[in-house]
Amino acid sequence: MQLVVIFGPPAVGKMTIGRRVAERSSFRLFHNHAMIEPLLEVFDYGTPPFVRLLREMRLQVVQEAAASGTDLVLTYVWGLELEGDVEELSQQIAAYVNRGAVVSFVELAADLQTRLERNRTEHRLTEKRSKRDLAWSDSNVRDMERHVMNTDLQPERDNLPGMRLLVQHRYLRVDTSRLTPEQSAERIVEWLTGSTADR
Repeated sequence: MQLVVIFGPPAVGKMTIGRRVAERSSFRLFHNHAMIEPLLEVFDYGTPPFVRLLREMRLQVVQEAAASGTDLVLTYVWGLELEGDVEELSQQIAAYVNRGAVVSFVELAADLQTRLERNRTEHRLTEKRSKRDLAWSDSNVRDMERHVMNTDLQPERDNLPGMRLLVQHRYLRVDTSRLTPEQSAERIVEWLTGSTADR
C-alpha cells in the first residue's frame, strides 16, 4: 500500500498531474478541491465551520482509504514554514504511516507567471468552481506567495518545519514549468516504480 502526497503552490498542476498519475497506476486521486467545492456551497471560505469540516472530512477519507488498502494520491497546499500545516499534514498521513505503507512526497514547482497563466485554463475552471472569480483567484495565487511552498532558493530550508516531515519519507521535486502534465506524471510514476533515482 502506498500514499503519495503531491504538494506545491496554487495552480502548479497538483490535481491535473495527480489525475495523470492515477490513470497510469493503481492509485486513486483525492485532490484538494474534492472537499472544498461542496463545502463552499454552504460555508464561506476560511470560516470556522468550513475549516473544521474540511479538516475532518479530509482526515476521514484518508483514514478509510488506508483501512481499505487503497493506494492514494493526496494533493495539498501547505506552508513549509507553518507548524500548524505540518501538524495537520502529519495527521492526514498517519493512517498510512501507522500501517507501514510507503509514503512519498512529490513537490511541484513553477514560477509565478506560469501559475497565473494556468490559473485561467478551462480545465481548472471547469473542475474548480471557486476559481471562476478570476480576480479573486489571481489575487489568491499572488497572496499565497507570502508562504514558503517550495524548497528551492530557501537558504534556511533545512530549518523549515516542513523539512522535518519531508526528510522522514521518500521525496521528489519536479519543476513543471516546461513539462506537460503527461511528462510530469510519467516522471513521477517512473520514480515511484523505481525506474529512476530520487532527484
